[in-house]
Amino acid sequence: MRVLFIGGTGLISSACAAEAVRRGMDVTLLVRGHSRDYLPPSGARVLQGDIRADPAAVARALPQEPFDAVVDWVAYVPEHIETDLELFATRARQFIFISSASVYQKPPVHYVYREDTPAVNPYWSYARDKIACEERLVRAWRETGFPITIVRPSHTYGPSRLPLALSARKGFTPIARLLRGKPLIVHGDGTSLWTVTWNEDFARAFVALLGHPGAIGQTIHITSDEVLNWNQIHQIIAREVGVEARLQHLTTDYLVSQSPDLAGPLWGDKAWSAVFDNSKIKRLCPGFVATVSLAEGVRRALAWFAERPERREVDEAADARWDALIAAYVRATETGTA
Repeated sequence: MRVLFIGGTGLISSACAAEAVRRGMDVTLLVRGHSRDYLPPSGARVLQGDIRADPAAVARALPQEPFDAVVDWVAYVPEHIETDLELFATRARQFIFISSASVYQKPPVHYVYREDTPAVNPYWSYARDKIACEERLVRAWRETGFPITIVRPSHTYGPSRLPLALSARKGFTPIARLLRGKPLIVHGDGTSLWTVTWNEDFARAFVALLGHPGAIGQTIHITSDEVLNWNQIHQIIAREVGVEARLQHLTTDYLVSQSPDLAGPLWGDKAWSAVFDNSKIKRLCPGFVATVSLAEGVRRALAWFAERPERREVDEAADARWDALIAAYVRATETGTA
């Protein structure tokens, strides 16, 4: 099977590329470059090119014969989809768009998400752009038969980034806070339910969809079935680090008032419970089950960070920002102005 990944060296896409190579697929990655954390897997063909800046050059570089599956990991707005439709109208027997589970209705009418849950998110432009991309692709499938599959990951993590309420540019930062005896911020009271998925678990299900005729025209989310609340997530991470969990609960309203950039990731995603009905992916990929628990994932991440000192860099700006948020909230609470 011939597969093209547009992108392929990110936290999720790199695991999927490696899994596709492991299964004997002929994998080509079209990339601008790669991070030092996730290199192209041995056995994959790598083409250098920027599909956004110079799609004409990409069109010349790609073979004319169609790929069995084309996966766009880096499409975020409808304009990107228009480029994909032009480039792959005759070059893809299956086109897979990577969307996001953040498209699901916020606030939710039910805490369990299914693929037919309405896609409505007034809080986050990222999610609304993904919704618009999905709608354009569905129209292309209905009008021209463009062979789409839409995949919605939820909170998928991997060795370089643990699944916390607040994230930093450098993934070791929250671990460093724990080791320094500092608290981790949890939005709200930490009791809302959440689902996290190890990237290699996601990859096993995702790669099974490549070239799958039953996936054409379908929208599918892929997550684990391990459901935890946010307090448990942070407590498990602290336990595996080997320290007692110190959690600082800050209201979502406060966090967004102090850092408006958090409105999307919190009100548009993490502030609400999210549990997923994975019946559809299990019907399409019989036998699939996510096997890596959060505790095991944290252990793997800690081992990954321990391998090289440069991986243990700390985002001191983010660390200071979190300290300031906590200090201001404590002062406001003490003075009755919170």
